[in-house]
Amino acid sequence: MAEGNVKPTNEFANGKPLNASPADSQVDGIPTMDSVRRSMVEKKLKRKLDARCSLFVLIYITNYLDRNSIPASRLKGLQDDLGLNDTQYASCLGILYVGYILMQVPSNIVINRVQRPSLYIACVVLIRGPISTLSGSTYNFAGMFVVRFFLGIVEAAFLPGVLLILSKWYTRRELTTRTAILFCGNLISNAFSALIAAGVLSNMQGALGHPAWRWLFWIIGAISITIALLAVFILPDLPHNTRGFTEEERQVAQLRILEDVGEADSDLKEKGIFYGFHLAVKDVKIYLMMITFTAYVIGLSFNAFFPTLTATLGFAYVPTLLLSAAPWVFCCVVSIVNAWHADRTQEKFWHISGPIIVGMAGFIISMSTLNVAARYIALFMQTSSYAGFIVFFSWISSSFPRPPAKRAVAIAIINAFSQLGNIAGSYIWQLEEDGFRKSYGIVLSMFGTNLAGCWIFRMMLVNLNKRLEARESAREMSQGNATRAEVDILDSEDEALRMNVSFRYLV
Repeated sequence: MAEGNVKPTNEFANGKPLNASPADSQVDGIPTMDSVRRSMVEKKLKRKLDARCSLFVLIYITNYLDRNSIPASRLKGLQDDLGLNDTQYASCLGILYVGYILMQVPSNIVINRVQRPSLYIACVVLIRGPISTLSGSTYNFAGMFVVRFFLGIVEAAFLPGVLLILSKWYTRRELTTRTAILFCGNLISNAFSALIAAGVLSNMQGALGHPAWRWLFWIIGAISITIALLAVFILPDLPHNTRGFTEEERQVAQLRILEDVGEADSDLKEKGIFYGFHLAVKDVKIYLMMITFTAYVIGLSFNAFFPTLTATLGFAYVPTLLLSAAPWVFCCVVSIVNAWHADRTQEKFWHISGPIIVGMAGFIISMSTLNVAARYIALFMQTSSYAGFIVFFSWISSSFPRPPAKRAVAIAIINAFSQLGNIAGSYIWQLEEDGFRKSYGIVLSMFGTNLAGCWIFRMMLVNLNKRLEARESAREMSQGNATRAEVDILDSEDEALRMNVSFRYLV
C-alpha cells in the first residue's frame, strides 16, 4: 500500500497518543461506505480474490511435482542410470535446499518493494520450467547436482513470496484457511505425483529411446512453462493497484487490513531496503521460530522418501505409487478442517500440537510392528502431521504483523533456515530395507523438540498480550495522556507494541 493513502488509526506524537480508532479509518478523499454496501463489496472482493489466488495452488502443485519426481523416478532406474550411490542420491535431494536457503531472504526483500509481484512470481515460474526439464537431461551425478542447485535458487522466491502477498490481502481471521488451501498444492502434489509417476513410468519406458523417468521431468517442466504464462494475467498484485478489481473493492481491501491490525500495512518511505532485515535480526522471537520450525521440517522429512517408505509394505512399484497417494488425500482434508477451525477459534498452539502428536503416534507404530495394515494406517497418521505445519506458517505472519518489511524478512528467514531440516532429512533416512526404526526415532525426537519450542513461543506471546492489556488499562486511567508504563512499552524492541490498543497476538 502506498504510504499516505490511509490515515493511521493510532500514532504517538511527542509521546502523546492521537485519539483514533479503526472505526474512524478511511481512505483519504473517499466517502465512508455504509455497512450494508461494504458487506456486499467485501463478499464480491473475496470471491474474486480467492478465484485468482487459486492459481497459486496450481503453481505449488507443479513446484512439488518436480521435487517428488526424484523419489518416484528412483523406483524406475534413475539412481542406476546416473550411477549414483546412496550418499550421492541423498546429496541430489539435499542440494536443492542449499540454493533454496540462499535466495529466500533477498527474494522476499525485493518482492516486498515491487509494485507488480504477479510479474515477479510469473517470471520465477517461467524460469523454473526449463531448469526442471534439465533434470531429465542429465547423465551423471555432477549434472544432476548442479541442476538441482539452480532449481532451488529459482524455487526460493515462490513460497515466502506468496505468503507475503496473502498477508497483504487477507485478515488474520482468514489467513490460516487460505494458507491451508495453498498448502493443499503441496499435499495434492504428493498424491498426484505418485499417480502421474505411475502413469508415465509405466507407459513411456523407451519412448523415443529414452527411459521413462526422463519423460517425467520433461512433462512436468512443460506444464510449469504453460502455467507461468497464465500467471501474468491472473495473479493479484497489491490491494491498491491490482487490475480487475473495482475502485470500491480496492478501498475495502485496504480498509480490511488496516482494521485487522490497527495500522496501515505500509513501510516508511525514508527507510532503506535493509530496514526490515535490521528489525528482524534484533527480534529474539524469530530465532526461536527458526529453531522450532527446523525441527518440524526434519520431522516431516519422510515426505521425500514416502514412496520408499510405502515400498516397505512389500508391493510392486506401481501399486506402491498408488498406495502412496491415499494418505496425502486424507492429509489434505484434515489440513483444511484443522485450518478452518484454527481461523474460527483464532487459536494456534493446539492446532499445531494436535497433528504433531498424531504424527508421533504414527512414527511409533512404524517403529513397533511389521504388520502391513498397521504400517499403512501409520502412514496416514504421519502425513496428517502436515496439518499443524500449515497453521505454523500462518502463525509466523500473524506474529510479525508490522512493518511489512519486517514481516517479509521474518517469513523468508524462518522458512529459509528451516530448509536446513530438509538437507539433514535427506541423510536421516538410510536407504536400506530395515524398517527405518532409527530414522523414525530421530524424527520422533524432532517433533518433541517442536512441541517444546511452540509452547515457549506461546508463552512469549501471552506475556506480550499482557503488556498490551497493561498499556490499555494505563491509558484508560490517564484519560488518554501518555503514562510512564506506556512510554516503557514504546521503548520496547517489539514493533507490534506500538500499534493500536485493540491488537492482540494470536496464541
